[in-house]
Amino acid sequence: MSDDAADARPAQTFAEAEDALLSRWPETRLEPSLDRIRAFTELLGEPQSSFPVIHLTGTNGKTSTSRIVETLLRALDLRTGRFSSPHLEKMSERISIDGEPLSDDDFVRAFNDVAAYTHLVDADQDHPLSFFETVVGMAYAAFADAPVDVAVVEVGMGGAWDATNVADADVAVLLPIAVDHAQYLGESPLSIASEKAGILKPGSMAVLAEQQPDVLALLLERAAEVGATVVREGVDFGVEHRVPAVGGQMLILQGLRGRYDEVFLPLYGAHQAQNAAVALAAVEAFVGEATLDAELVRAAFAEVTSPGRLEIIRRSPTIVLDAAHNPHGAAAVAEALEDSFSFSPLVGVMGMMGDKDADGVLAALEPHLSHVVCTQNSTPRSMSAAALGRAATEIFGEDRVSVVPDLASAIDSAATMAESGDDGGYGLGSGAVLVTGSVVTVGEARAMLKGRR
Repeated sequence: MSDDAADARPAQTFAEAEDALLSRWPETRLEPSLDRIRAFTELLGEPQSSFPVIHLTGTNGKTSTSRIVETLLRALDLRTGRFSSPHLEKMSERISIDGEPLSDDDFVRAFNDVAAYTHLVDADQDHPLSFFETVVGMAYAAFADAPVDVAVVEVGMGGAWDATNVADADVAVLLPIAVDHAQYLGESPLSIASEKAGILKPGSMAVLAEQQPDVLALLLERAAEVGATVVREGVDFGVEHRVPAVGGQMLILQGLRGRYDEVFLPLYGAHQAQNAAVALAAVEAFVGEATLDAELVRAAFAEVTSPGRLEIIRRSPTIVLDAAHNPHGAAAVAEALEDSFSFSPLVGVMGMMGDKDADGVLAALEPHLSHVVCTQNSTPRSMSAAALGRAATEIFGEDRVSVVPDLASAIDSAATMAESGDDGGYGLGSGAVLVTGSVVTVGEARAMLKGRR
């Protein structure tokens, strides 16, 4: 079926809408330009201009931070839209209103509302609208139609030429910047920061997480160039204290206009505490001079969830899911595992995409895993289990690596090791399994394990 034939008629079902979207350029095929998305949103009536936007970029932490921001905004009785990518299990997760992904019917309706305009853009541009550009247009149109009081929008990749950047941020959040998507964004944090700084707009309030010194200097320079007001983690806000607790951690947070004691966050790791501080500052920046009620903040933070981010999906043995897919994310996960858990043995199940830094991720996790089972997910982009196994053997040694291409079988194999302590002699005790390496791998594992429950 041709691209035009695939989505020329209205979709009747979720599967038809999904198929039509997937027939377009994939997210991995990029042509850096905002021309197509601008033409698209112009035809749609500039929906992204009808609501204020909190825009988030950074190498890791965007989804967790945006979910914390959304939860706190909803506690303030604001109607929210949230756009995130990639999805974990289902495409409709990318577009949420009032904290819930669009239902199948609403997703079909959102697709049909914009489908006719996609062909007008395709006919007028050198390249057709991509999958990602089309879903961004759907999200902005759905948010305008709701209507929402504020949209929380995650950048897909980069910043300046990311399709989400057709919106001008009221609050621009820049989470820690490291190397990922190097083939598209550059080989160094500084070159990547230059791209991500593109979400800073005149009049924006820029909320900056702690950054490497050269990255911080670049972001401050860009903010000054466009006239954005800056607040910085460690200067204007931050985590004053954190201690692991059952089910998460207890925090003391310094916000822009207040100090918040005894905040329970049901997420694990210092990186999530940092995300919470950034999210709090972003909401404070958005609401302006008003001081947030401390009890409201506590109640909202206690309700936060972030599926696939150090998520315990099963017990006996414990199976933990984390979508870390680059060395920076893997290092944060490793630190959180040491900080919040005492698993022994901890057996890894890893499936990665072929364009990721497998060596860097494996090296970050090696001191913490007794054994790694190398597998693969169902997508063509997945690195083969055999190739990942060869890379793992160089880092872990042959005795600590298994290769099991089928994901379900890989999880079963790891669970058996964790339960029996059959990890090559690396320790007995409360065993667990960590499934990681890719959002897709974790999403497929999550769907599988939820079905078993």
